Amino acid sequence: MRSRVPTQSVHCVHIWVSSVARPTFYFLFFILYSILARPALYAQNYTSFFTGNPVDVVTTPAGGICLMGGSTESDDAMRWFLTRANGGDVLVLRASGSSGYNNYLYGELGVQVNSVETIVFHNASASYDTYVRQRIQRAEAIWIAGGDQWKYVSFWRNTPVDSLINVAIQQRNIVIGGTSAGMAILGRYYFSAQNGTISSADALGNPFHVRMTVEGAPFLQNYHLRDVITDTHYDNPNRKGRHVAFLARIFNDWGVEAKGIACDEFTAVCIDPAGNAVAYGSFPAYDDNAYFIHFNCDLSVRHPETCQPNTPLHWFRNAQALKVYKIKGTPTGSHRFSLVDWKTGSGGVWEHWYVQNGVLVEISGGAPNCVATSAANLQPEPEQAYLLANPVSDVLTVAFPGVARHIRIIDASGRLAYQAALSALERWQLDVSTWPRGLYLLEVYTSQGRKTLRWIKG
Repeated sequence: MRSRVPTQSVHCVHIWVSSVARPTFYFLFFILYSILARPALYAQNYTSFFTGNPVDVVTTPAGGICLMGGSTESDDAMRWFLTRANGGDVLVLRASGSSGYNNYLYGELGVQVNSVETIVFHNASASYDTYVRQRIQRAEAIWIAGGDQWKYVSFWRNTPVDSLINVAIQQRNIVIGGTSAGMAILGRYYFSAQNGTISSADALGNPFHVRMTVEGAPFLQNYHLRDVITDTHYDNPNRKGRHVAFLARIFNDWGVEAKGIACDEFTAVCIDPAGNAVAYGSFPAYDDNAYFIHFNCDLSVRHPETCQPNTPLHWFRNAQALKVYKIKGTPTGSHRFSLVDWKTGSGGVWEHWYVQNGVLVEISGGAPNCVATSAANLQPEPEQAYLLANPVSDVLTVAFPGVARHIRIIDASGRLAYQAALSALERWQLDVSTWPRGLYLLEVYTSQGRKTLRWIKG
């Protein structure tokens, strides 16, 4: 193991000794060093721990996502994760702790990789450090540890870190994964825990509770999680109710029928680039489960009946509000579920979940007849739609080489600012003269795909 410390300003102390007795000198030197060195230690933006070959290798990773429930790691899922790095370099990112993953990933699982490096972020400034950026750019696998997800969100969002991670996923096909807080931030929507965690009872009792910080501002972008919010530690403590409340809030705030993926503490879900999800765990020795949750698309009206502040959530829909596929995690990952149609699975059972006046109920259910899709499921079409001017002062103008079907505008906080269904047209305008200044996202949907444009209100 080798520790790398970033370049930093050094506090130097010069001590001249004349007639002071040597023991007294050493005592005074120790006291002065302890006091004056402390700011330098706390001024470190990050700490790095390195194991393996320091010479970078470039391999072709196989991609994929590993979602881990939050307790002791599943060795089998971790082997899946490491194998997909294809002998390359593994980067562990965390905001607390130290080098606990290094030896485990490098030498204890029997999968050869070139190196394992852990970077512990001490503050948001580390996200702009050249060395940190370089390590992300050279990684074939990135693992995000547990801890406090608000630190990850506040340290990384809208910085080079989230941008470089997204580039690594989308352009270099790295494999990415995380446990507990690291899993919680991998979906398109995420519980940021900005005001601390929240229990199922509080979330269902008031889906607008101050600790219900469900966010949709662009962060980490995984294609098969593009309309998903994850949750962890599903069995201890029980978080099913709050996860359902997250889905209700996403629909209320953004008009999206989002989906949920969750894991019991000792369970992991590994997703390949084709959208095949397998569950790892220790069943039948232990009751390890993974959950795949979506709005019941067999219903014509699917959203919650009551989702408002200071009122218990009510999402009944004839006791069939949500479709849930529950599968056991096994050492071989023998049970599967498709994230392409969200209906095809093996080794699991279907359930119906609903909320009746703030109380979650789980009953047996049947497989959906429909395919659980939403606007977010559409494939991106890069050449569709463009802005005629940016920044925009008064009127937002968009040209459509194709036919626009639907548009949504998201503000910088991730909230839905505007949406509309459009008829066939070649140009569309919207008066934004009174809108607050800042960054916005314009999402344009057609039958062929989706295009996201960033624009600035000046």
